Amino acid sequence: MEKWPNNRAWLLVLPVFVIVAFSAIIPLMTVINYSVQDIFGPGQSVFVGTEWFREMLANDRLYEALWRQFLFSGLVLLIEMPLGILIALAMPKKGWGVPVCLVTIALPLLIPWNTIGTIWMIFTRPDIGLFGAGMNNLLGIPFDHTDNWLDAWITVMLMEVWHWTPLVVLLAYAGLRAIPEAYYQAARIDGASAWATFLYIQLPKMRGVLTIAFLLRFMDSFLIYAEPFVLTGGGPGNSTTFLSIYLVKIALLQFDLGPGGAFSLIYFVIVLLFSFIFYQALQRVGKGEKV
Repeated sequence: MEKWPNNRAWLLVLPVFVIVAFSAIIPLMTVINYSVQDIFGPGQSVFVGTEWFREMLANDRLYEALWRQFLFSGLVLLIEMPLGILIALAMPKKGWGVPVCLVTIALPLLIPWNTIGTIWMIFTRPDIGLFGAGMNNLLGIPFDHTDNWLDAWITVMLMEVWHWTPLVVLLAYAGLRAIPEAYYQAARIDGASAWATFLYIQLPKMRGVLTIAFLLRFMDSFLIYAEPFVLTGGGPGNSTTFLSIYLVKIALLQFDLGPGGAFSLIYFVIVLLFSFIFYQALQRVGKGEKV
């Protein structure tokens, strides 16, 4: 008689499924429910099907916010990835300087996101901020992130680079420290330059951690909300109104739950799609294939 396998160990996974259901699946189903209804009040709703999706996809403001979001995420990746690698390469490899550098660099990651926005809002104020007042009074360069769209973008970019480049640094440094010393010894024996060592040893060996850093930074920057909302509120005008801020304005400020739910699902699909595309492209590049 064939003996059935003992599957009681799967019961240990049950708490995980319960937590995921409450934290992800149930809220997602709620958003889907809102996206296909026109809600007038508690218990008062009308099924409208895909009407809100068609309305949001025909909304010019959505595409404007999407363009700003792609520009912001592209600039973030273009700055933070090379900068993080350079800082990681410059860090000491052993001695007391290693923990000092790691702790110092990681400090911005420990600060809550809304606090980051408040810090930079005060820091760049043209009247009392150290940076803003210095630009206006000491250097004579007009700078006001509340009135000029370019100053607002510069401020948001500086804040984002300062806040999240340490994540790239820590991941890149971990990748560098995982490279066996034998590779460096072989490079020295062959007379390889520092650039050749980086290009043919360090960079290929860091491919895994850099892929993780790239994907994390893309998703985080594409979902950014708290910092720019506290700093600029999406202004001046709509110059820093990214997708997340536009979603909040629709769902909370205007209390349009139907369009907000439809926009949330569109937002979710965009992030998921581009994360998958980037992951596949980075994997092919790492294997030497053509993208």
